Amino acid sequence: MTDQQQAEPRPEQDASARREKNLPEVIAREEAAVLRRQPESSRMAARARQALTGGVTSSWQITVPQPIWLSHGHGSKVYDVDGNEYVDLHGGYGAALAGHAHPAMVEAIRSQAGRGTHFAQPTEDAVAVAEELARRFGLPQWRFANSGTEATMEAVHLMRSITGRDLIIKVEGCYHGHHDSVQVSVTPEPGEAGPADRPAQAPASSGIPAAITRLTLVATFNDLGSVERLLAEHPGQVAGMIIEPVMMNAGIILPEPGYLARLKELLHAHSALLTFDEVKTGLTAGPGGAAGLTGVVPDIICLAKAIGGGVAVAAVGGTAEVMAHVASGEYEMVGTFSGNPLGMAAARAMLCEVATPAAYRRIDALRSRAVDGLEREIAAAGLPAHVVSAGAKGCVVFSGRPVRDYRGFLGLDDRYSHAHWLCQLGGGVFLPPWGKIEQWLISVQHDEADIDRFISNFTDFTRTVTG
Repeated sequence: MTDQQQAEPRPEQDASARREKNLPEVIAREEAAVLRRQPESSRMAARARQALTGGVTSSWQITVPQPIWLSHGHGSKVYDVDGNEYVDLHGGYGAALAGHAHPAMVEAIRSQAGRGTHFAQPTEDAVAVAEELARRFGLPQWRFANSGTEATMEAVHLMRSITGRDLIIKVEGCYHGHHDSVQVSVTPEPGEAGPADRPAQAPASSGIPAAITRLTLVATFNDLGSVERLLAEHPGQVAGMIIEPVMMNAGIILPEPGYLARLKELLHAHSALLTFDEVKTGLTAGPGGAAGLTGVVPDIICLAKAIGGGVAVAAVGGTAEVMAHVASGEYEMVGTFSGNPLGMAAARAMLCEVATPAAYRRIDALRSRAVDGLEREIAAAGLPAHVVSAGAKGCVVFSGRPVRDYRGFLGLDDRYSHAHWLCQLGGGVFLPPWGKIEQWLISVQHDEADIDRFISNFTDFTRTVTG
């Protein structure tokens, strides 16, 4: 090879250089366009900062260049306070599998509201919902709560109560709600994550006592050896492990074949329990969630988000042996609003009238249309990216290589995801913000035109970024 040949840039280097040049320009242009298009959102943001802490109702709503203030939703669409219409692929972080104002959900909520919204006593709908969850998820006994945080908190307490042990294991990069025991190594930065083969017990935020953080051991997703090491280093001390069976706090990371089944066997060999956090995968990965998708039924399953059809409902299911500890009073699972009649009416409608076999066939067809279209455009643009999906949820991973754990996710450049979000917003499609972390959701009310708009916007994005 001559010196001249060595000095000539390769085509892929040219393409990378063009993307590096174009990305900041695209982001700046699209952020400015958002502010021009949403003056009322800007006014609402300024007003909100006076009475709402941080100007929002949840810190996750603080987005760049500003929070998106919505006025209403109907079917597959949402509308901001400026009157702009969007195809809603945000889906309330996965809660809006029913779409918006679904007739079955509207009728169930309206009917129950007319008969009373709170009794702090059981109603017949609670039994019907528990029976349907047992049928779908393969666990016979259920209790209810009001959020994913409550459900995973109950599961952690239950594992500790049953085993009489204090330690639990969680996976680096998994989010399981906002209680102390699981606010460990959720999104650690490289400087605080520790060695790849021995992840650090990094607190997820301030306010988490070090004494509690030390009770949560951290393993690596898709790595049985990391779990085996923790069990060996703490013999007879681990109550159990909580895991997202499909990681969904890092885009989407799928379990490798056999991983979950062998994980269950490994934990049981050490008399420890396995909890699936299916708050995100619940009804979205399929009618029986990730448990149904993988064929692995754990000791405990936590559900929330989609099961309420837009109403705050959560559930904890367990084996007969596990839930006997609740029935006997050895562990008290309580809550004033747990199983409230409004939530149970909504959950029953969601399970029996909305999330039907026909609805899943429709979602599967739309998912295939989306994945095929996006992959086609990625290949045409020569973009280092790929699509990962699980049931109704999916995401574009801006990497040419598969991501199998949190460390692989850390290496992704989230500027691509932010630019994509902005371009979709400008084209009338509302994706979840927070870039590479989140996923889209296809609801039962989306149609082919919605998916085609999503693909068309992505085509425009790839052409703009690749120049």
